[in-house]
Amino acid sequence: METQNTTMQALIAPEANAPFTITVVDRPIASKGQVLVRIIASGVSVLDNKIRTGKGGHARQPLPAILGMDFAGIVEAVGADVNTFKPGDEVYGLAGGIGGLQGTYAQYAAFDADLLAIKPSHLSFRQAASMPLNFITAWEGLVDRANVHEGQKVLVHGGAGGVGHLAVQVAKAFGADVYATGSAAQQQYIESIGATFIDYRATTVEEYVNNYTNGEGFDIVYDTLGGATLDASFNAVRYYTGHVVSCLGWGEHKLAPLSFRGATYSGVFTLMPMLTGRGRKHHGEIMQEAAKLVEAGKIVPLVDERTFTLATANQAHEILENGKANGKLVIDVAE
Repeated sequence: METQNTTMQALIAPEANAPFTITVVDRPIASKGQVLVRIIASGVSVLDNKIRTGKGGHARQPLPAILGMDFAGIVEAVGADVNTFKPGDEVYGLAGGIGGLQGTYAQYAAFDADLLAIKPSHLSFRQAASMPLNFITAWEGLVDRANVHEGQKVLVHGGAGGVGHLAVQVAKAFGADVYATGSAAQQQYIESIGATFIDYRATTVEEYVNNYTNGEGFDIVYDTLGGATLDASFNAVRYYTGHVVSCLGWGEHKLAPLSFRGATYSGVFTLMPMLTGRGRKHHGEIMQEAAKLVEAGKIVPLVDERTFTLATANQAHEILENGKANGKLVIDVAE
């Protein structure tokens, strides 16, 4: 008979649109280059829900599978060639749930050490588990692609969203003058994190470009919504030197408005390192930078206050699917 030390509880998504089921499975072992983590909390992302409902083909995570991408936890053991972490370290990262990798809706997981970083001491495990996917996406767009810096005017579309609220705070931390679109109900929150609020329903692109940039356009426009919002971004960016970034640029778009402004476009595909193995170390480095900004008081993640366990994770996904989340939903894996 198997002992408790060799098994764990995990949530299995058995097939598309089926509810999660709690299952006892073998506990993983840290192989070369890996870290075995006891997971305390796991973030719930829109992509998790897409995979669960059979709509996340680009994540290459065939079902049945253990889902979950973001986590915070405690190092249990390290594999060969790992000298950056030790048992007892509190860590966090974007490390599983796609590309055949075991997800974070489980009591333990063996992760590639390159994808992890030490958890900011200022954050709870719940707060830390909410950050990685969204923060990396924000950072790759603003810092890696657009080289955000002091004195620039940055427009973030969807400033109260998962990526958007962190993008606003990253841009502010780098000294930019930040503007963010949202609904009227989101105005107070968007202003509380330091951005000038733009009601996208009440103001046209031409109006806010004229109002805030004298018609010249924003130095950086970060589109976190895709579709018509990305099209609008092409008309909101600064002539010649402007840079549009999108983490949802997957549709068909006419480049003429961007080209006529002489501006630049970059796409962000945050999953690439996990899917291909290329650039994984940089994700760990980005989470180290996140920790520095958190410790400096420049980043505060927005977390939905409702609590869930592995047993009630289906409720969290239902809330997410219905668009009723108020910040990132987090599952308390270690109850």
